[in-house]
Amino acid sequence: MLGRFPLGVMEGRLVPKYRGRYQAHPIGYWREEFDVAAECGLELIEFILDYDGAEENPLLADPAAILGAVNDTGVSVKSICADYFMESPIQRVNASIDVLGRLIDSAVVIGVRDIVIPCVDQSSLGGDEASAFAAAIQPLANKAQDVGINLALETDLAPKQFSELLDAIGSAAVTVNYDTGNSAALGFDCREEFAAYGERITDIHLKDRVLGGGPIELGQGATDFETVMCLIANSNFDGPLIMQAYRDDEGVGVFKKQKAWLEDNYGEILKGRSS
Repeated sequence: MLGRFPLGVMEGRLVPKYRGRYQAHPIGYWREEFDVAAECGLELIEFILDYDGAEENPLLADPAAILGAVNDTGVSVKSICADYFMESPIQRVNASIDVLGRLIDSAVVIGVRDIVIPCVDQSSLGGDEASAFAAAIQPLANKAQDVGINLALETDLAPKQFSELLDAIGSAAVTVNYDTGNSAALGFDCREEFAAYGERITDIHLKDRVLGGGPIELGQGATDFETVMCLIANSNFDGPLIMQAYRDDEGVGVFKKQKAWLEDNYGEILKGRSS
């Protein structure tokens, strides 16, 4: 264990791309990644639920298989990135409410604490979408709260709007997934973001992106890691730091390079000591 902040990886980053996709659950060889993660000294994998192939994903088909991989390797699954809802937004597709309910049930079996719900791109909450989303998520928020699971929202809303959405939903179970790269690419000020909703952040994705552009290796883009890592260290955040870092076709080599960069520059913070 690295200390106060458990370090993990987004699923698929340590194995070759699944069908050429940048981020996806690797159907057929997902179990292999647990062994690679253990070899890399990681504590966690954030599992993915895609829209395509959802019923083949062990999150829905066989959560006990994931628990078996956890027990075999010591690499835990404490968070799920539900990319499914980017393709089938909760506020627009009634069937997605049932899928989220099933996902909560599986999360209980596996021991997951956070289900990340991306509200970006096709599922962005602009216009009237935010109020529709708030209404749709409320019954699931009640279910999640009953079993001690957070529904961590990832949005492209500005800090004030995001905070207002959380207030409108009004559930302690609806929290924030903070994505360092996406915020930087949107030009948001991390200090303003933490001031607006920092105490509600329960899951963090470590990523770097170019301002207004795509992913790049950690430390080479617009993310102000110096400030972000200090904000994390001085907050009440006690969740996982998930490396959703830049990847190439193979994954593991470029991941190890970025993990070394992170530990060289912010090792004291990862260990729970502010520098």
